[in-house]
Amino acid sequence: MSFLLRRTSSKLLATGRSMSTSKILQAPLLLTPSETSRVLREDNGVLLDASWFMPNASHSGKVEFGEKRIPGAQFLDLDEVASPHELGLKHMMPEPQTFAEACGKFGIDSKTSVVIYDSHGVFSSPRALFMFRAFGHENSSILNGGLPAWVAEGGLLETGAVQQHPAKQYATPQLNQQMIRGYEQMVSNSALEVTGGSASELVLDARSKDRQKQTSSDGLEYTVFRQPDDLNRELESAVGAELARSIIEGKQPVTTTCGSGMTAAVLWLGLRLLGVKDIALYDESWTGYAMRPSSKIIKN
Repeated sequence: MSFLLRRTSSKLLATGRSMSTSKILQAPLLLTPSETSRVLREDNGVLLDASWFMPNASHSGKVEFGEKRIPGAQFLDLDEVASPHELGLKHMMPEPQTFAEACGKFGIDSKTSVVIYDSHGVFSSPRALFMFRAFGHENSSILNGGLPAWVAEGGLLETGAVQQHPAKQYATPQLNQQMIRGYEQMVSNSALEVTGGSASELVLDARSKDRQKQTSSDGLEYTVFRQPDDLNRELESAVGAELARSIIEGKQPVTTTCGSGMTAAVLWLGLRLLGVKDIALYDESWTGYAMRPSSKIIKN
């Protein structure tokens, strides 16, 4: 998955796409720090810190948020804004009413401009963006490079008491079921042969080979998304030129997965940046699949 991202300095931050400050129905997927400032200032946007750490990490997104954050940000706890799962899994997609209630408490309605970031750079913010887009909130973006990019460009930070936005009413949305895959769908798909056509979905795993073999863990070296030309070359390197072309042309549907459903959203966003539309995300990912006794697992 890290092939979609690169480390950078403030001089190399992607410029992103220009964003109108008028109310829009669909926002760019990525914003630069300066574009983020403009959205917050001129569009009265809402800023969410969606930082999340692996369960064995010594850090806490909520604790770090209290210590330093972008001024005006509110903390989106992806484990709390989630629906209970039969296997006890965390940060699963919430029920529509749960999502609507959380948005209302943040001062978000269906027309609000929403910008999401995390303290890694790009790690958990794509999962939050995926959630908003899956519920049809197209006026949502992530800050490319997150908190590190904001600081690198001289952005101010705040600490202490959190500024609460006035609550709003968020109409209960409908979840786009085409963007989500469950266990039974993955089992059915695995029985089909990937032919480069639409007979089955190609499953792309965001974990490194070491994590797939469960021999070591990833270092979270995430910063900003690569430029589209680089993304395209890296996709070709990962799956081959012919299959990459089929994906980009919409001939080969894709489902992304990872360890727990978090970084699968990084793959989803990287493919969206390449113009790919037919992408789903396996919500419970490997953790849920491996916990089920009936699952077939191939070990190399």
